[in-house]
Amino acid sequence: MAETGTRQMNKSGGRGVGCIDRLLRTLPSAPGVYRMLDDGGRVLYVGKAKSLRHRVAAYTQPGRLSERLRRMVAETANVEIITTQTEAEALLLEANLIKRFNPRFNILLRDDKSYPWLMLSEDHPYPRLGKHRGAQIGNASYWGPFASAWSVNQTIQGLQRVFLLRTCADSVFSNRTRPCLLYQIRRCSAPCVGRISREDYAELVSEARKFLSGRVAHVQRDLASQMEHAAKTLEFERAASLRDRIRGLTQIQGRDVINPASITNADVIAISQAAGRSCVQVFFIRGGRNNGNRSFFPEHDKDEAAEFVLSAFISQFYDDKDPPRLLLLNRALPDHVLIAEALKLKNGHKVEITFPKRGEKRDVVHHAEINAREALERKLAESAGQEKLLAAIGELFGLEKVPRRIEVYDNSHMMGSSPYGVMIVAGPEGFIRSAYRKFAIRSSLTPGDDLAMLREVLARRFARAVTDVSARHENIWPDLVLIDGGAGQLSAALVVLNELQISSVPVVAVAKGPERNAGRERFFTEEKPPFQLPERDPVLYFLQRLRDEAHRFAITTHRIGRNRKISASELDAIAGVGSRRKRALLHHFGSVRAIEGAGLRDLEAVSGISRATAYNIYTYFHPGVSLGP
Repeated sequence: MAETGTRQMNKSGGRGVGCIDRLLRTLPSAPGVYRMLDDGGRVLYVGKAKSLRHRVAAYTQPGRLSERLRRMVAETANVEIITTQTEAEALLLEANLIKRFNPRFNILLRDDKSYPWLMLSEDHPYPRLGKHRGAQIGNASYWGPFASAWSVNQTIQGLQRVFLLRTCADSVFSNRTRPCLLYQIRRCSAPCVGRISREDYAELVSEARKFLSGRVAHVQRDLASQMEHAAKTLEFERAASLRDRIRGLTQIQGRDVINPASITNADVIAISQAAGRSCVQVFFIRGGRNNGNRSFFPEHDKDEAAEFVLSAFISQFYDDKDPPRLLLLNRALPDHVLIAEALKLKNGHKVEITFPKRGEKRDVVHHAEINAREALERKLAESAGQEKLLAAIGELFGLEKVPRRIEVYDNSHMMGSSPYGVMIVAGPEGFIRSAYRKFAIRSSLTPGDDLAMLREVLARRFARAVTDVSARHENIWPDLVLIDGGAGQLSAALVVLNELQISSVPVVAVAKGPERNAGRERFFTEEKPPFQLPERDPVLYFLQRLRDEAHRFAITTHRIGRNRKISASELDAIAGVGSRRKRALLHHFGSVRAIEGAGLRDLEAVSGISRATAYNIYTYFHPGVSLGP
């Protein structure tokens, strides 16, 4: 579920209480879920609210917040929301979004753009419940897809409370000597230490399969029957445990617009249009439960009709994924019969495309339509604010036209090692992440020579583009180049462009103020002396955000390259460790540092690592240490 929900962006730049206060005017009083983002677009915090405006307003009073939330507010640059009909629905969505975005001030969980599945392993006496990405293997059962890892984990937590299935890795399972915390909080039956028989665990697995297959009533009746029998036979502890499981089952099966009772497996798709733009909202419903939702903003001509945009979207959306047997749409498609037939031919099963006019199905479609409309409204508001800022930048730097493509350059290294340069791109729609570029520095440079790194990056970027005539016509030629630095960086950039005979690209260098204070930046251009902007100027905030995004991308790129280099150089030097064993070691321990600190028996526990290879690895990191005969 990438790009989930309704978006409200900070159009004036900046962070903290002032940013949130400016956003309150456009926030509704409806219930929903809000997400706090930093200036790099990363989700910091997800919360629910009975009234979004009232709840978010509380963050403008830091004196009443905990230290953790004060730090979150200080880093907040944007707010995204999704509205719901009730606070209970907001609670369900809050959990899904936390699992999806891995916000630093909620829970740290990894997420990416692929679609995860719920998996139940079948190659172990005590099957494991977990999430899975990528190609499906034959020794497991799968349910999904889910819109995000967040929604998968939410489902897993609910299933743990009801069916007490283990979620630990097989290696952890085999090495346990006593129950873990999950057993203590009644989320696992502790098969690892024999607290449940194999037969009884198999019964739990069977119940979980029935539930995930949609046979919820059967499972609920069976649990109720077991609880009554336990109470009659005075097994009060067992009866209480069954009671808690029934409550958990009831909780995760709550029925509302978010979790409709009459829809088992379907995708709910709604489109909204305004000002020549479209937003398509997709809700994924599997087994009667909402597996998350996602917003899309397809690009098209301003005059394109909604039904044709939706038709093209559906065709492309299911190009690489298997659709459910039912698609619920808010618009009739002129070619829905053809699309249904094509999906059936591609995926081997019938797909029904309907446009409900009444009942619960219509309610679900209407809910998706509302979210699509509100998401589009905020997207348009964001674009309008972005246009104003771009126009102001054009006026500030004396550009001939409003810039549509701004390229920002920065570099990063560690005392001269693993040097990288990067380019980020921004335009009327915000950051264009698909246009970001990384440049591994190839030249033999003096360690820490930032100017030489900048010259190489710009030469590589423009030398190729200057010979490509189509570049200027495909909107990949910059209207403005921003450089992180001062007069030296500006001169270095101009030298490169002059050598390439490029005179039509304005260049501006942004230097940090004294003691690197934000708000006191100095701007260097070829046409006039260095100058500063007022500290609260919206254009200054916007330029700071561009500069900070380039800096973030440069540091991230450098760290990834450095870690890859360290991992390769360290492990490749060990006899008997090839690419497969290196991958197994890194997957098991997570880092080279953890491998270095592992004991001999820990190394032997890794799949594919023999005792001899484990000995080579251990002695490589601990030369001179005797392990005995």
